[in-house]
Amino acid sequence: MKAIIIEDEIIAAQTLSRLICEIRSDFEIVAVLQTVEESVEWFRENPTPDLAFMDIHLADNSSFAIFDKVTVDCPIIFTTAYNEYALEAFDVNGIDYLLKPINKNRLAQAIAKYDKLSHKNDNTQLIANLIATFNEKQNHRKSHFLIPYRDKLMPLAIEDIAYFVAEFKIAKVITFDLHGFSLDYSLEELMKHLNPELFFRVNRQYIVAHKAINDITLWFAGKLSVNLIVPVSEKIIVSKAKSSEFKAWYTRDY
Repeated sequence: MKAIIIEDEIIAAQTLSRLICEIRSDFEIVAVLQTVEESVEWFRENPTPDLAFMDIHLADNSSFAIFDKVTVDCPIIFTTAYNEYALEAFDVNGIDYLLKPINKNRLAQAIAKYDKLSHKNDNTQLIANLIATFNEKQNHRKSHFLIPYRDKLMPLAIEDIAYFVAEFKIAKVITFDLHGFSLDYSLEELMKHLNPELFFRVNRQYIVAHKAINDITLWFAGKLSVNLIVPVSEKIIVSKAKSSEFKAWYTRDY
């Protein structure tokens, strides 16, 4: 079985390649590609592989841009560092996605799902559905919130927001100039409207903006303490289980 990996993070690609070979010794990784441009060129010049592992966010664009430039006929297992994307299309069509950092058991399940696929299936409609789902998610992102103020609704731009904090199941937004406003949203609802490249839900109480982070302190038991450039009344702690995902989000280039 010949497989390719499309992943712009070298360590992530190496880890994924090792795990694949540990799970299936009959898999041969024939290429590791890092960009949309490189991937398009590879698909044009090489035979179709049996399977592709594809990161959704690459250094030069979303990997969905590949499908605009070249036909991709092989089954695809997508990977993502963000758990906020609605990727239900994978479940109903048999192609899977993996949340970074890659879990070996989860990867084994995805490969087992691949084994059940008919290699004669046409994945064109699946990919079209996936892109539509991704674009729909993009369109739901807010550029502003409307804040009630006396008898008016005042616009608050997303770029002015430092963080959100949950207070009695209602979110409060704090701006970089330290104004605070209550929003009629829960944090769960907010994440559906925020760009996951710009905002991260670090724990059950806080969503922080990428540009609001000053530095990160190594905390005990593998946890992280996120320090913002604006004052916060308490420490913002990232759990050990979520620390790898947070670091991958924080260090990614946009």
